[in-house]
Amino acid sequence: MIHHRPIVKTFIFSILLSSLVSMGNTGYAQDATKGKTLFQTNCASCHSPVKQVLGPALKGVTERVPDKKLLHDWIKNNSKVLQSGNPYFTALYAQFNKAAMNTFPNLSDADIDDILKYVETYQAPTATPGEGTPTQKEEGDNTLLYGILTLILAIIMMVLLQVNSSLKKLSDDKEGIPAHEPIPFYRNKVYITFVILILFILGGYWVVQGAIGLGRTKNYQPVQPIFYSHKVHAGINQISCLYCHTNAWESKHATVPSLNVCMNCHAAINDYTKGPKLYREDGSEVNGTDEIQKLYSYTGYDPKTQRYSNAASAKPVEWVKIHSLPDHVYFNHSQHIRAGKVQCQTCHGPIQEMDEVKQFADLSMGWCINCHRTTKVNFGDSTGNGNKFYSIYEKFHKDLKTGKMDSVTVENIGGTECQKCHY
Repeated sequence: MIHHRPIVKTFIFSILLSSLVSMGNTGYAQDATKGKTLFQTNCASCHSPVKQVLGPALKGVTERVPDKKLLHDWIKNNSKVLQSGNPYFTALYAQFNKAAMNTFPNLSDADIDDILKYVETYQAPTATPGEGTPTQKEEGDNTLLYGILTLILAIIMMVLLQVNSSLKKLSDDKEGIPAHEPIPFYRNKVYITFVILILFILGGYWVVQGAIGLGRTKNYQPVQPIFYSHKVHAGINQISCLYCHTNAWESKHATVPSLNVCMNCHAAINDYTKGPKLYREDGSEVNGTDEIQKLYSYTGYDPKTQRYSNAASAKPVEWVKIHSLPDHVYFNHSQHIRAGKVQCQTCHGPIQEMDEVKQFADLSMGWCINCHRTTKVNFGDSTGNGNKFYSIYEKFHKDLKTGKMDSVTVENIGGTECQKCHY
């Protein structure tokens, strides 16, 4: 029996080591995935990897600018690079009518490298005409895989325990040691205790998760009275979020735009024939022209006479609210978007890729606090860049200047104090 124990230990150690290595490899080299999130949060409003939007297409930028440090400097503070007289960026600046690019001093070199890797490895999604709903590959959650691996390891452990018991019985028989009658599984106190403990842990976990999740509506995606595609408006046509949700720049609420904002465009655009096919979440195809006609019925507009001849029948659209916070939570859009320079995609996800909008984040307190703990504040500098709103925190300016601090997060300026978000 003693001679078999090293073999069994080596076998178990090999299984555990290979499992850990495989799990480690699964989580390694995910910089392109991280880069996708960073790109959608910081860059997607002005850039596309493969086509010109407000700025140039980014794919191939590492070949056009082989100096990585220069590219990092451009992204973090392009005005400084322009002052140096670099010919490539000077020409690019002139090509886009000298429109200043946003600066991103909060991005680390590793973050920028992740974005560049995503851009350079980007492949445009393709859909075969006439084959129904185009499918989009979603990033998988490895939780199920880890659970299966854990179950397999548990089964192997139980098998090895039985092997160990059998080997011990053979060794005892050979040495003449009287064998004890084996205890049935259902009467073995060790096994019973182990099963009860597992059930207690699982039950407690499910109860706690259920209690935490009460009132949360992540992935909530209701059907709206009019099929409004953010993918067509904000994605393909590059309409700024603030064009429709103007109040997000000035007030607490982003608000749903009034119908006259829609009619600014749709008084002239009365059919949908040139865009990609539209599909609901269930796969059914949507007639875009019919949805525009619904808009006319709500506003009382007659596209033939181009007059609001049916104004008496006009009524507001009863949109279904998606994002709701508890009554005791205070959230101000202007504070985040205007003062904090937070991109819409940070909370709402890749909204420019959504047809039917859904709630992207769980909007929990922990989710908000984690963002406040990691989001760096863009203080002003000597060149005039940065957010002047934070100039009142003179202490942090001095600490940054003397090198006492390398960055300031939202937490440092009170972003985790209870009264900041709760009445």
